[in-house]
Amino acid sequence: MDETDAIDAMGELGLTQYEAQVFIALQQLGVASASEIGQATDVPRSQVYGTAESLEERGLVEVQQSNPIRYRPVGLEEAQQTLREQYETHQRNAFDYLESVQQQPHSAEQQEDIWTVRGSDHIDTRVEQLAADATERVVYGCGGALFDERTAETLVGRADDGIAVTVMSRDEAVRSRFADTAVDTLAFPSEVDSSRSQAGRVLSADGDTILLSVLGGPVAPAVPEETAIWSSGTGFAVTFIVLLSSWFEMHLGRAVL
Repeated sequence: MDETDAIDAMGELGLTQYEAQVFIALQQLGVASASEIGQATDVPRSQVYGTAESLEERGLVEVQQSNPIRYRPVGLEEAQQTLREQYETHQRNAFDYLESVQQQPHSAEQQEDIWTVRGSDHIDTRVEQLAADATERVVYGCGGALFDERTAETLVGRADDGIAVTVMSRDEAVRSRFADTAVDTLAFPSEVDSSRSQAGRVLSADGDTILLSVLGGPVAPAVPEETAIWSSGTGFAVTFIVLLSSWFEMHLGRAVL
């Protein structure tokens, strides 16, 4: 790491470029006047005073009231601790604010009914979250290519919690993963030709939450791009589940969702 990298790194901790330059210069000089700091850095002398005062307010520099005024940095260990505490405080304050905003009620015009998720990893996370939020029933369908062990563990855990969990798949390996668990399994209708299908996976929860994904062009050889839509607690979700349930009932001869 060179000085430019160090200045950039200190910027990530909340220091301005001038503050970082002055602080680094003081580490090299030990004790210095504004004139000496200006000569050792690219900081204009007129800006050195204000920058040094700012560093003093941060607890990173001590000021000697002499003529001329001289400055010296606090020890590196103390500086590191001070910057860490300031960074953590700013982070905590920012996320406290975001949490308070998130909890504020939204009008119907502000609340989106349908959300889009791209990428299988992100969809895995959303599937797990929707399953974790279910209170009565979860139905999940996917093929072996999209089967994720972490999702399987979530579904087994929900079944152990007393939630009715059903996994549908044409893939025997997927269904056998849930042998000797509380998860019910169903073979996906064999008469439905999937050879040219772009269907990805489906999750339904509590009759008012739906996630459905499709496969698109490959993002890598033999790795298709997956995109999902999901909705929860909305008229869209309820209506879509009713339609999808009718389709499954027609092919399976029983209600599933």
